[in-house]
Amino acid sequence: MGKLEGKVAIITGGASGIGECMVDLFAQEGAIVIAADINEAALETASQKQNVYGMKLNVASDENWEALAKVVNERFGKIDILVNNAGISSEKPFEEINAQDWEKMLSINGFGPFAGMKHVTPYMAAQKKGSIVNISSYTAMIGQGFNHYSASKGAVRALSKAAATTFGRQGIRVNALFPGIIETPMTQSLSTSQELLGRLIQATPLQRLGQAMDIAKAALFLASDDSSYITGSELVIDGGYSAQ
Repeated sequence: MGKLEGKVAIITGGASGIGECMVDLFAQEGAIVIAADINEAALETASQKQNVYGMKLNVASDENWEALAKVVNERFGKIDILVNNAGISSEKPFEEINAQDWEKMLSINGFGPFAGMKHVTPYMAAQKKGSIVNISSYTAMIGQGFNHYSASKGAVRALSKAAATTFGRQGIRVNALFPGIIETPMTQSLSTSQELLGRLIQATPLQRLGQAMDIAKAALFLASDDSSYITGSELVIDGGYSAQ
């Protein structure tokens, strides 16, 4: 029996990168997985996998979230797990960041997880049990990245703590993961600069970049009953980079 046998999980950004890895691992561990993503073409591919259902979702839309949570609960009878993984990044220097950049980043990376928790927790509360895993970033832990991306991930960190204390008495656990540099399509541009890549690896105690599975396995632990007495926690997965 898998660690998530019989559970229903929603994973945002589930059609590619870290999210896709999570979807595959959670399904292997016995869960019915809703891969929620804005990329319809990728969702068609995801839906061909066993125990995986691709559903379109714009995480920045309150209405989209309300509709998705209702459909999932009606179709599968419950929602046990929510992984707020969807997000965007930017390499734009702070001197060039404007209000529109800020609003877009915060709407997806900040409001997205908030809206997800807002609309999913009532269903979890009804069964007095649920696990939420929010994906923040190591940039929310250390003084790196004076930009809108770090601000958005700092918001995820604060929201996770607040949600843990708000929903704990309803049996809902909320924890956050803080990935470092992970090899995904989003960070693929780094490979164009071997010098930059080398500096990042050299600055990391474990001397390598992270893999999507490193994050997926940590999310699995926090989503499963193995972590039943853990809430409000912060797990950093950056090869030791932020420990220096």
